[in-house]
Amino acid sequence: MIPSPTINDTALRPRLRSLFRLQWEPTQSAYVLLYPEGMVKLNPSAGEILVRCDGTRELDGIIDELEALFSASNLAVEVYRFIDNARQLGWID
Repeated sequence: MIPSPTINDTALRPRLRSLFRLQWEPTQSAYVLLYPEGMVKLNPSAGEILVRCDGTRELDGIIDELEALFSASNLAVEVYRFIDNARQLGWID
């Protein structure tokens, strides 16, 4: 039997909830988050964060990837803030 993830595993490895689908929308030149009642157009940084929330990456690894992608440092506070907000909105586990 496969053990279910603990709260700590879920917190460390964020994952988009199954109710939502993330996709690149060429007509809007942006990632969008689709759900049964509608769609959210994401800004570039939100899209890049959510694309990495697949349940396989640890949050610190996501931050490292984003800092490399954007040639930036000290993004942790903003990424943690976004992840907390996305959890409150029910987008990610």
